[in-house]
Amino acid sequence: MKIKLLYIFITALLFSGCASSVRFTAEKDSVPNHTEHKSPETNYDEFNNYEAIESVTGIASFYASKFHGRQTANGEIYNMYNLTAAHENYPFGTIIKVTNLNNNKSATIRINDRMPSHPQRIIDLSYGSALELEMIKDGIVNVRLDILKWGEE
Repeated sequence: MKIKLLYIFITALLFSGCASSVRFTAEKDSVPNHTEHKSPETNYDEFNNYEAIESVTGIASFYASKFHGRQTANGEIYNMYNLTAAHENYPFGTIIKVTNLNNNKSATIRINDRMPSHPQRIIDLSYGSALELEMIKDGIVNVRLDILKWGEE
């Protein structure tokens, strides 16, 4: 009986969430190329002439199909094709211009999710945001975040 309990305990430890999250690796998800599933998103054109309130640089990663259709931390359903992102502590609804420093591509996105503390990453972008920044192949890139408008949490 003790051996059976020990076996169950060890098995549970080995298979309980110890794998690294897709959000924090350079591994590529198997992502369908179905942009017709992109749902309507806030029009960010009004922010084109906003000056940055604050800027920070660091490394961005992205997440895609594994979380598609799941609830985000702010209660929305994650749509991997929308221009959104997860951040450790920026208020939900914060609008950010993200610039890929490797190719100077930029996208204006909205924070709608949380990411766990990760010392090497400053933001975790949706697949749609990563497409705009042309970072899918690289997986992780150096970015500059320009805060355009703080959200109200």
